[in-house]
Amino acid sequence: MLVAGGVLVARDEALVALEAWVTARVAAVEDPEQRRLLRAYATWSVLRRTRQRAGKTTAARTPTRHAKNRLAAAIAFLAWLAERHRRLADADQGDIDAWLTQGPPSAHDVKDFLDWAAQRNLTGRHKITTRPRQEGTAMNDEQRWTIVNRLLHDNSLSLTDRVAGCLVLLYAQQLSRIVALTVDQVTTASDGVHLRLGTGSVPVPEPLGPLVIELATTGRPYTGLGSPQPHSWLFPGLHPGRPIHPGHLGARLAKLGIDARAARRSALMHLAGQLPAAVLAEMLHLHPTTAVHWVAAAGGDWSTYAAQLARDR
Repeated sequence: MLVAGGVLVARDEALVALEAWVTARVAAVEDPEQRRLLRAYATWSVLRRTRQRAGKTTAARTPTRHAKNRLAAAIAFLAWLAERHRRLADADQGDIDAWLTQGPPSAHDVKDFLDWAAQRNLTGRHKITTRPRQEGTAMNDEQRWTIVNRLLHDNSLSLTDRVAGCLVLLYAQQLSRIVALTVDQVTTASDGVHLRLGTGSVPVPEPLGPLVIELATTGRPYTGLGSPQPHSWLFPGLHPGRPIHPGHLGARLAKLGIDARAARRSALMHLAGQLPAAVLAEMLHLHPTTAVHWVAAAGGDWSTYAAQLARDR
């Protein structure tokens, strides 16, 4: 189904690719019992929820990484049990604890599969400890503002890199969400330029606003093969009708000294210190729990924000 902006096309393509990946992974499992169990889990839990989320989200792309991680964890866990001559129905808390400590870094992703299996009485109820949070490092503010200043004023840099870098450094956007932006998410009004990032639009003040408008109007120069195809991506890629790949965009930004993850953490800390969790979650399309965590890490809370707002007014 083709619609304006190619949004549904991108979602459908992501779902088709996910379904093909799931089919191949499940078919590769040699044990018939495991294969039957995994096919049921993939069909009625993993794929079903992914389709439901795709129908509700306003994003141009359908997230599939979590779906793949959960199925991969289920496959690895069942294989690990088989090596220990254990069946899923016989697995106890000791097995679960051993898997979490001896398994791969993604071992905790098995929780979804075990919850699904327990609901169907295929195994007992087991406790899955919380995955240790990996905070990582954040770019310091002086470095962040130095790079932002260069992106805003250095005309020798690519317009694509200038806008994308600012979306990471100022709006804490993930590369996967940046590349999914379309030109119709950029709007102008009497009060300036706006960009729809989450459920609503956020203002894009000067001098970044004009750069975003220029990118949406003139677009990124086409360097692919053949004639350029019509598209609505704000950051088109080399393949006709597709946006730039997040990894390729990250490599471009890295050449400018921008570590996307560290830069995003720094931007999140800055925003969380000024906004309440509810506003941060809506503006940046974050899960409420994630937004609360960042606000707490930044030392901000609703009362502080409300008090400052009252003083400003």
